[in-house]
Amino acid sequence: MKKVIIYSTPACGYCGIAKDFFQENKIEYTEYDVAADEEKRNEMVEKTGQMGLPVIMISEDGKEPEIITGFNKKHISQLLGL
Repeated sequence: MKKVIIYSTPACGYCGIAKDFFQENKIEYTEYDVAADEEKRNEMVEKTGQMGLPVIMISEDGKEPEIITGFNKKHISQLLGL
């Protein structure tokens, strides 16, 4: 099973769309609210070099995660095999 992480904020519209997409497709994910968690915000910027949201990381065991900035439904669906 693939591991999904989303860095988001409560005010981010595309973050909400991404989370709704995961829920509709029964995809488990871990969410980090970068508005409230400075450590995770710094981690996100370190990984992406930017503050754009959402940042979605999809990984399989033993492989580097694929990092998607923004909500690209087609790409995310491909990575998740939907």
